Amino acid sequence: MINNPRRLLTAPTVAMLPRVADSLSFLYLEHVRVSQDDTGVCASVQQADGTTSRVYLPVAALSCLLLGPGTSATQPAMATCARHNTTVLWTGSGSVRLYSGAQPSGLTTTWVERQARAWADDEARLAVAARMYEMRFKMPVPEGTNLNTLRGLEGQRMKILYRSLADRHKLRGFRRNYDPANWDQQNPVNQALSAANTALYGAVHSALLALGCSPALGFIHSGKQHSFVYDIADLYKADHTIPLAFSLHNSDQPDRDARIRLRKDFHLFRLLPRIVTDVQNLLDPDRHSTSPEDADGPSEIELVHLWDPDLGPIDAGVNHARELDKD
Repeated sequence: MINNPRRLLTAPTVAMLPRVADSLSFLYLEHVRVSQDDTGVCASVQQADGTTSRVYLPVAALSCLLLGPGTSATQPAMATCARHNTTVLWTGSGSVRLYSGAQPSGLTTTWVERQARAWADDEARLAVAARMYEMRFKMPVPEGTNLNTLRGLEGQRMKILYRSLADRHKLRGFRRNYDPANWDQQNPVNQALSAANTALYGAVHSALLALGCSPALGFIHSGKQHSFVYDIADLYKADHTIPLAFSLHNSDQPDRDARIRLRKDFHLFRLLPRIVTDVQNLLDPDRHSTSPEDADGPSEIELVHLWDPDLGPIDAGVNHARELDKD
């Protein structure tokens, strides 16, 4: 029982939790201390004159919190983020690298079970990969197309896209290059593209964790803990991060400008609920609802159940020894 009335403010009920469709996309912080006080979660930064500036974070309406270098966070602040289903991701400078993320515990396993079944079956896995290609390029995949052919088709289309954007912005000889060790030596387009892609990875990661999916079980990418993140993020690069990066070829701060512009895109195009809907349609193509307005988790926290290969889900919290006694 919570005896302190102030702590009741940080213990949201199911009805108080924001819908995924209503959440902001992501917020990047660096060189701040994230802490909890009686009012809420705040970010504090020490000024040159010794004073401390404090900004309160809207964690109840924030889908993803990206914490860059120089950040520290208290346990109460992270507990509040978890209660509000705010995904917390730890990143490199400028959110260019994604290191790890935290997932709330009160999630249903419906979508991760569907993901695991499709991932473990070769035919189902290829079918998901084909649906990803169709979703990206708005064209059907011929029956019998294997994954190697899909990769080749995707590579051709991306080469054409890069070439056309380079020609449009008069950038001769452009080559995609990502070298974290020589970040400052890269051209603005590559800096902007790396920053925008990582911010996109963070938003996708938060959507997957909000659904309860595994970021590791990818259908095209494999071998990394973020394989499924890369799969889903690829659905949006051609329409968002790549054109955005080329448009910043004259920017003095391409990484910062890319994050700001991408955040506006998330609001303008409602990308976060679209990501959730697209993931659901990929894993369950026969589902009836395809509207981003319905791209939310369950309205109630589902109770855990037990698995039975013959009976399906059965009640947990029950002593099943009585069934053995009957036999």
